[in-house]
Amino acid sequence: MTGRIPVGEHSAFVRSLLAGLGARPTERVALPDALGRITASPVESPIALPPFRNSQMDGFAVRAADVADAPVSLPVVGEVAAAAGAPPPLEPGTTVRIMTGAQVPTGADAIVPVEDTEPDGSAAGGDGAAHVRVLRSRAAGEYVREAGSDLAAGADVLPPGLRLASRHLAAAAASGLTTLLVRERVRVAVVSTGSELVAPGAELGPGEIPDANGVALAAAVRAAGAVVVHEARVRDEVGRLRHELDAARDADAELMLTSGGVSMGAYEVVRELLEPLGGWVGSVAMQPGGPQATGAYRGMPVIGFPGNPVSAQLSFELFVAPTLRAIAGLPPARTERLVLAEPLASVPGKRQFLRGRRADADGRVEVVGGPGSHLVAALAASELLIVVPEDVTSLDAGALVDTVFL
Repeated sequence: MTGRIPVGEHSAFVRSLLAGLGARPTERVALPDALGRITASPVESPIALPPFRNSQMDGFAVRAADVADAPVSLPVVGEVAAAAGAPPPLEPGTTVRIMTGAQVPTGADAIVPVEDTEPDGSAAGGDGAAHVRVLRSRAAGEYVREAGSDLAAGADVLPPGLRLASRHLAAAAASGLTTLLVRERVRVAVVSTGSELVAPGAELGPGEIPDANGVALAAAVRAAGAVVVHEARVRDEVGRLRHELDAARDADAELMLTSGGVSMGAYEVVRELLEPLGGWVGSVAMQPGGPQATGAYRGMPVIGFPGNPVSAQLSFELFVAPTLRAIAGLPPARTERLVLAEPLASVPGKRQFLRGRRADADGRVEVVGGPGSHLVAALAASELLIVVPEDVTSLDAGALVDTVFL
């Protein structure tokens, strides 16, 4: 690619460069670590759900025939709690107090909720047992959860290709499973370049700035469903950058994201490393984020973003996040056409991605801050990008604009 590249063309090229990441191998992970992962195959339950007949209510387990002529009085011959162990069979003409979730005794075929009973201290008989007065009849099966009524043993509790949420882990745990077979996440390395960069929180010397890109890009990778396997910050020295790329490959990274070092000046280390290897470093017709780079190192795709923090973050969201999100089973970023709350001007020949937010209860949008690629606070205050096409130089209030939610 040569010259200033259209946004769509660059986006398509990056997708093609990342196409090989889509065929994911599998790995088995512990249940607590499976949240947000994608099931690699159908998940079969080795047990029935529920595994035994149990009570849906606190009440009394009965034979339905014994309460058909309710109200009737029955001797209470025991109590069944939701605990380990099987209760003894229920003899005809008797009942046991039972708790929700407790195993229903053999012989019992219905549960009378406690609110449909009352103590019967006047009951006659020499059995010595307390009696309960059942006030209404219950048909066989009422308030009894049959074994396998939720899922039969051997049936699939989870389908393949499912992004696992807490409810899915609950179903797997209820099935007695402790691990799940999931797709491996894309393994990504993040390297920020620049001799002016120091770790966030470090005391700043003359000309030094905190490294926002390393933090932001690593977080964005994780939010897109991938995993960061290598992070580094390097000075503007090609040898140091090459060392980090080697370290990333040794950590089995499948994709390298860099920030900085892709402009036209001196000390552009990403350019100096990639171009001799056949990589492309040039300009995309967009603002912010014009300087971009693509290439490969030891078979690993390398995507280079500008060093300005806003440019780096927006470049990731526009060019890399869609592929990673699709692989991770995440939905694409939300897009919507909304009404502009104020007029705006744009640079001709470049697609503008202006930071914005909803301005009022009607959902109209306004620009936050200016177009500068260094305005990280303005980006933090935004909730969406306002997209202005390359051939548009101004828009009036009330115009419809395309937006991409962050």
